[in-house]
Amino acid sequence: MTIRVLIADDQVMVRQGFTVLLNAEPDIEVVGQAVNGLEAVALAAELTPDVVLMDIRMPELDGIDATRRVRGEGAGEGPGDGTGDGTGDGTGAAPGRGVRVLVLTTFDLDEYVYEALRAGASGFLLKDASADELAHAVRVVASGEALLAPNITRRLIEEFSRLAPAPRDLPGARVDALTERETQVLSLIAQGLSNAEIAGRLVLAEQTVKTHVSRVLMKLGLRDRTQAAVFAYERGVVRPGSP
Repeated sequence: MTIRVLIADDQVMVRQGFTVLLNAEPDIEVVGQAVNGLEAVALAAELTPDVVLMDIRMPELDGIDATRRVRGEGAGEGPGDGTGDGTGDGTGAAPGRGVRVLVLTTFDLDEYVYEALRAGASGFLLKDASADELAHAVRVVASGEALLAPNITRRLIEEFSRLAPAPRDLPGARVDALTERETQVLSLIAQGLSNAEIAGRLVLAEQTVKTHVSRVLMKLGLRDRTQAAVFAYERGVVRPGSP
Protein backbone atom coordinates (compact mmCIF):
# COMPACT_ATOMS: atom_id res chain seq x y z
CA MET A 1 0.00 0.00 0.00
CA THR A 2 1.14 3.52 -0.76
CA ILE A 3 1.26 5.84 2.25
CA ARG A 4 -0.57 9.08 1.46
CA VAL A 5 0.97 12.16 3.09
CA LEU A 6 -0.23 15.74 3.53
CA ILE A 7 2.42 18.34 4.39
CA ALA A 8 1.31 21.38 6.39
CA ASP A 9 3.93 24.10 6.81
CA ASP A 10 3.95 27.83 6.11
CA GLN A 11 7.49 27.68 4.71
CA VAL A 12 7.49 26.85 1.03
CA MET A 13 11.02 25.44 1.11
CA VAL A 14 10.08 22.98 3.83
CA ARG A 15 6.98 21.83 1.95
CA GLN A 16 8.78 21.44 -1.35
CA GLY A 17 11.86 19.83 0.17
CA PHE A 18 9.87 17.24 2.09
CA THR A 19 7.71 16.60 -0.97
CA VAL A 20 10.75 15.81 -3.11
CA LEU A 21 12.26 13.55 -0.45
CA LEU A 22 9.06 11.62 0.23
CA ASN A 23 8.01 11.23 -3.39
CA ALA A 24 11.38 9.60 -4.02
CA GLU A 25 10.26 6.72 -1.79
CA PRO A 26 8.47 3.89 -3.65
CA ASP A 27 5.81 3.44 -0.97
CA ILE A 28 5.06 7.09 -0.10
CA GLU A 29 3.13 9.74 -2.03
CA VAL A 30 2.60 13.38 -1.08
CA VAL A 31 -1.04 14.06 -1.97
CA GLY A 32 -1.26 17.68 -0.86
CA GLN A 33 0.38 20.72 0.72
CA ALA A 34 -1.17 23.19 3.17
CA VAL A 35 0.18 26.64 3.97
CA ASN A 36 -1.64 27.09 7.29
CA GLY A 37 -3.61 25.21 9.90
CA LEU A 38 -7.05 25.91 8.47
CA GLU A 39 -6.01 24.63 5.07
CA ALA A 40 -4.46 21.58 6.71
CA VAL A 41 -7.77 20.70 8.37
CA ALA A 42 -9.72 21.22 5.15
CA LEU A 43 -7.31 19.19 3.02
CA ALA A 44 -7.12 16.40 5.59
CA ALA A 45 -10.90 16.04 5.40
CA GLU A 46 -10.90 16.24 1.60
CA LEU A 47 -7.89 14.05 0.80
CA THR A 48 -7.99 11.64 3.80
CA PRO A 49 -4.22 11.10 3.93
CA ASP A 50 -2.70 8.44 6.15
CA VAL A 51 -0.28 10.92 7.73
CA VAL A 52 -0.18 14.69 8.12
CA LEU A 53 3.23 16.28 8.65
CA MET A 54 2.07 19.21 10.78
CA ASP A 55 4.13 22.30 11.57
CA ILE A 56 3.47 23.70 15.04
CA ARG A 57 3.66 27.42 14.32
CA MET A 58 1.46 28.42 11.39
CA PRO A 59 -0.83 31.36 10.61
CA GLU A 60 -4.63 31.22 10.64
CA LEU A 61 -4.66 28.16 12.93
CA ASP A 62 -1.67 26.77 14.79
CA GLY A 63 -0.56 23.17 14.58
CA ILE A 64 -1.98 22.27 17.98
CA ASP A 65 -5.55 23.24 17.19
CA ALA A 66 -5.18 21.88 13.67
CA THR A 67 -4.00 18.55 15.09
CA ARG A 68 -6.97 18.46 17.45
CA ARG A 69 -9.40 19.10 14.59
CA VAL A 70 -7.73 16.64 12.22
CA ARG A 71 -7.72 13.93 14.84
CA GLY A 72 -11.38 14.69 15.52
CA GLU A 73 -12.17 13.79 11.91
CA GLY A 74 -11.28 10.12 12.54
CA ALA A 75 -14.15 7.74 13.15
CA GLY A 76 -14.13 4.44 14.93
CA GLU A 77 -10.54 4.52 16.11
CA GLY A 78 -9.89 2.33 19.07
CA PRO A 79 -6.83 1.35 21.10
CA GLY A 80 -4.38 -1.12 19.63
CA ASP A 81 -2.65 -4.16 21.02
CA GLY A 82 0.91 -2.89 21.07
CA THR A 83 1.97 -4.94 18.06
CA GLY A 84 4.62 -3.96 15.56
CA ASP A 85 8.25 -3.44 16.52
CA GLY A 86 7.41 -2.79 20.14
CA THR A 87 6.99 0.97 19.92
CA GLY A 88 3.46 1.22 18.54
CA ASP A 89 -0.13 0.53 19.30
CA GLY A 90 -0.83 -1.84 16.43
CA THR A 91 -3.93 -0.18 15.11
CA GLY A 92 -2.62 0.16 11.57
CA ALA A 93 -3.51 2.82 9.04
CA ALA A 94 -6.79 2.08 7.34
CA PRO A 95 -9.99 3.90 6.35
CA GLY A 96 -11.97 4.73 9.47
CA ARG A 97 -8.91 4.62 11.69
CA GLY A 98 -8.40 8.38 11.48
CA VAL A 99 -5.64 10.51 10.03
CA ARG A 100 -2.42 10.37 12.03
CA VAL A 101 -0.38 13.46 12.75
CA LEU A 102 3.40 13.75 12.89
CA VAL A 103 4.40 17.11 14.33
CA LEU A 104 7.21 19.09 12.71
CA THR A 105 9.35 21.33 14.89
CA THR A 106 12.62 23.22 14.68
CA PHE A 107 13.60 22.66 18.30
CA ASP A 108 13.55 19.36 20.16
CA LEU A 109 12.24 21.04 23.33
CA ASP A 110 9.56 23.18 21.78
CA GLU A 111 6.97 23.75 24.51
CA TYR A 112 4.19 23.44 21.97
CA VAL A 113 5.13 19.90 20.99
CA TYR A 114 3.95 18.57 24.34
CA GLU A 115 0.57 20.21 23.81
CA ALA A 116 0.42 18.69 20.33
CA LEU A 117 0.93 15.23 21.82
CA ARG A 118 -1.97 15.96 24.15
CA ALA A 119 -4.03 17.06 21.16
CA GLY A 120 -3.58 13.69 19.48
CA ALA A 121 -0.30 13.76 17.56
CA SER A 122 1.44 10.39 17.29
CA GLY A 123 4.92 11.84 17.65
CA PHE A 124 7.22 14.55 16.40
CA LEU A 125 10.06 15.05 13.98
CA LEU A 126 12.76 17.70 13.76
CA LYS A 127 12.79 19.68 10.54
CA ASP A 128 16.48 18.94 10.02
CA ALA A 129 15.81 15.19 9.92
CA SER A 130 17.57 13.25 7.19
CA ALA A 131 15.69 11.75 4.25
CA ASP A 132 15.93 8.30 5.84
CA GLU A 133 14.68 9.58 9.20
CA LEU A 134 11.78 11.37 7.52
CA ALA A 135 10.68 8.33 5.54
CA HIS A 136 11.06 6.05 8.57
CA ALA A 137 8.97 8.38 10.74
CA VAL A 138 6.18 8.49 8.16
CA ARG A 139 6.14 4.68 7.89
CA VAL A 140 6.11 4.25 11.68
CA VAL A 141 3.19 6.61 12.19
CA ALA A 142 1.27 5.30 9.16
CA SER A 143 1.51 1.75 10.50
CA GLY A 144 -0.30 2.85 13.64
CA GLU A 145 2.76 3.15 15.83
CA ALA A 146 3.81 6.08 17.97
CA LEU A 147 7.21 7.75 17.86
CA LEU A 148 7.87 7.32 21.56
CA ALA A 149 10.97 5.18 21.96
CA PRO A 150 13.70 7.71 21.08
CA ASN A 151 15.28 9.30 24.14
CA ILE A 152 14.59 12.76 22.76
CA THR A 153 10.82 12.15 22.91
CA ARG A 154 11.04 10.83 26.45
CA ARG A 155 13.07 13.88 27.47
CA LEU A 156 10.48 16.20 25.96
CA ILE A 157 7.61 14.48 27.75
CA GLU A 158 9.50 14.56 31.05
CA GLU A 159 10.50 18.19 30.65
CA PHE A 160 7.03 19.53 30.02
CA SER A 161 5.20 17.19 32.36
CA ARG A 162 7.13 19.05 35.08
CA LEU A 163 5.39 22.21 33.97
CA ALA A 164 1.95 20.70 33.51
CA PRO A 165 -0.75 21.06 36.18
CA ALA A 166 -0.88 17.90 38.25
CA PRO A 167 -2.77 15.77 38.61
CA ARG A 168 -5.00 16.19 35.58
CA ASP A 169 -8.46 14.66 35.80
CA LEU A 170 -9.21 12.87 32.55
CA PRO A 171 -12.82 11.70 32.13
CA GLY A 172 -13.06 7.92 32.09
CA ALA A 173 -9.36 7.47 32.76
CA ARG A 174 -8.65 6.09 36.24
CA VAL A 175 -5.35 4.61 37.32
CA ASP A 176 -7.13 2.51 39.93
CA ALA A 177 -8.93 0.69 37.11
CA LEU A 178 -5.61 -0.99 36.27
CA THR A 179 -4.28 -4.12 37.86
CA GLU A 180 -0.89 -3.98 39.56
CA ARG A 181 0.75 -5.59 36.52
CA GLU A 182 -0.95 -3.20 34.12
CA THR A 183 0.25 -0.26 36.21
CA GLN A 184 3.79 -1.63 35.97
CA VAL A 185 3.45 -1.89 32.20
CA LEU A 186 2.10 1.68 31.99
CA SER A 187 5.07 2.92 33.99
CA LEU A 188 7.54 1.20 31.68
CA ILE A 189 5.76 2.48 28.56
CA ALA A 190 6.17 6.00 29.94
CA GLN A 191 9.88 5.38 30.43
CA GLY A 192 10.20 4.64 26.72
CA LEU A 193 10.65 0.86 26.86
CA SER A 194 9.59 -1.31 23.93
CA ASN A 195 7.42 -4.40 24.35
CA ALA A 196 10.51 -6.60 24.16
CA GLU A 197 12.27 -4.53 26.83
CA ILE A 198 9.19 -4.60 29.08
CA ALA A 199 9.00 -8.38 28.65
CA GLY A 200 12.62 -8.69 29.72
CA ARG A 201 12.19 -6.37 32.69
CA LEU A 202 9.07 -8.15 33.98
CA VAL A 203 10.12 -11.66 32.87
CA LEU A 204 7.05 -12.11 30.69
CA ALA A 205 6.40 -13.35 27.17
CA GLU A 206 6.29 -10.50 24.65
CA GLN A 207 2.79 -11.51 23.57
CA THR A 208 1.67 -11.21 27.18
CA VAL A 209 3.07 -7.70 27.28
CA LYS A 210 1.15 -6.81 24.11
CA THR A 211 -2.02 -8.02 25.79
CA HIS A 212 -1.31 -5.87 28.85
CA VAL A 213 -0.63 -2.83 26.65
CA SER A 214 -3.93 -3.34 24.83
CA ARG A 215 -5.82 -3.57 28.12
CA VAL A 216 -4.12 -0.47 29.51
CA LEU A 217 -5.11 1.57 26.44
CA MET A 218 -8.66 0.20 26.51
CA LYS A 219 -9.24 0.79 30.24
CA LEU A 220 -7.85 4.33 30.13
CA GLY A 221 -9.55 5.21 26.85
CA LEU A 222 -6.23 6.15 25.25
CA ARG A 223 -5.28 5.98 21.59
CA ASP A 224 -1.66 4.83 21.71
CA ARG A 225 1.56 4.63 23.70
CA THR A 226 2.29 8.33 23.33
CA GLN A 227 -0.98 9.22 25.05
CA ALA A 228 -0.27 6.54 27.65
CA ALA A 229 3.11 8.10 28.44
CA VAL A 230 1.65 11.59 28.75
CA PHE A 231 -1.13 10.22 30.97
CA ALA A 232 1.37 8.39 33.21
CA TYR A 233 3.44 11.50 33.83
CA GLU A 234 0.45 13.77 34.35
CA ARG A 235 -1.18 11.40 36.82
CA GLY A 236 2.00 10.72 38.79
CA VAL A 237 2.37 7.05 37.81
CA VAL A 238 5.89 8.00 36.74
CA ARG A 239 7.86 10.96 37.98
CA PRO A 240 10.16 12.97 35.71
CA GLY A 241 13.66 11.54 35.88
CA SER A 242 12.50 8.06 36.92
CA PRO A 243 15.09 5.39 36.07
